[in-house]
Amino acid sequence: MSQSERDDTVPPGMRIAGAWAWRILAVLAVLAVLVFLIIQLRLLIVPVLVAVVLSALLVPFKNFLVRHRWPKGIAVAVAELGTIVVVAALVFLVATQVSSGFGDLRDRTLTSYNDLKAFLAQSPLQISESDFNGYVSQIWDAVQEDSQALISGAAAVGSSIGHVLAGVLLTLFSTLFILIDGERIWGWIVRLFPRRARAATDGAGRVGWKTLQNFVKVQILVASIDALGIAIGAAILGVPLAIPIGVLVFLGSFIPIIGAVLTGAVAVFIALVYNGWVIALIMLGVVLLVQQVEGHVLQPLVMGSAVRIHPLAVVLAVAGGSMVAGIPGAFFAVPLVATLNVMVNYVAGGAWRADTPVPALAALAAHAPPPDTPEPAASAASASPASASPAPSSSPAGSPEPPATTPSPAKDTSTDD
Repeated sequence: MSQSERDDTVPPGMRIAGAWAWRILAVLAVLAVLVFLIIQLRLLIVPVLVAVVLSALLVPFKNFLVRHRWPKGIAVAVAELGTIVVVAALVFLVATQVSSGFGDLRDRTLTSYNDLKAFLAQSPLQISESDFNGYVSQIWDAVQEDSQALISGAAAVGSSIGHVLAGVLLTLFSTLFILIDGERIWGWIVRLFPRRARAATDGAGRVGWKTLQNFVKVQILVASIDALGIAIGAAILGVPLAIPIGVLVFLGSFIPIIGAVLTGAVAVFIALVYNGWVIALIMLGVVLLVQQVEGHVLQPLVMGSAVRIHPLAVVLAVAGGSMVAGIPGAFFAVPLVATLNVMVNYVAGGAWRADTPVPALAALAAHAPPPDTPEPAASAASASPASASPAPSSSPAGSPEPPATTPSPAKDTSTDD
């Protein structure tokens, strides 16, 4: 039986499914290798990704200063040092507030723990101390087993003080060079792609960068509103450590879903320990109210227009990112999905097919050194008065000589594919 006869015995649908199957397997294999490399190089990739997110916030600020006639070096220094000062101030504020009230919080926590055991022992449930300790031990073991992904994700940032310091320094240096030379770096990346793919790559990267900038700015706005709402509610209810609670809510808001749950639980726990069950329930209501306003008002109106991804995609992205990479995976899941979404839509839309210069290559060419040109030959004839007179034109009488044209630096003259 010939090959064509054997092919005729396979239904067309099966042939199409087979063709799609091996292509899908090839794509999945490439993605698996990519994920493996990311995991192996996590101590390098995570700081660089943090630097990219920071740069998405700081580049517009730096450009604003430059447009207002600030020197570029000073604008970059103000943006970089300003970020360091703000982060250091937040950490210092939380550290001082928590350290000043840590002893009281510990004592009150132990007191509330003992009161809870006594209440359960005298309640109709008749839970003895040994039973209570056994239940607590089982809950703690379950938390430890389910939090291995988060622990491994935290280890991805750095499993020691040295790794943490190296990651912080790498983040700062990466952010600095993106602020100084980000356009040229992007032009070099685009130059690595085949010539016919550079327009699509550059356009997709620029719309993805714009989406990332919108995400970061909107996320800061949403996190600030959450932090202010919960901190003001805690202060009105007389819950101590209201400022550290607000800072924790602000930082936790950058990790969708997980951060809001954990920081809200901390606020309710502190209210329970210091103010009792009634204030804790009211604090729980405040947390739920703020989160509902965020989820049903801020997210659809503000975040929806900036990110344009469905809430189900957000939940799945955060869950998948936390399972793969722990805390860093949950942090980068939403901006990564949002950026890839607009980039894929841009390439599929075909707007890049217009015959226009590639901006990234134009910026790269603008910063490139001028090519070496031979020195003009000096001769006695060139200095003579006769040579100063214009040469007879070969163009028709009365028509001016066409001006010489020079190639634009934005035009890509390379021929490699």
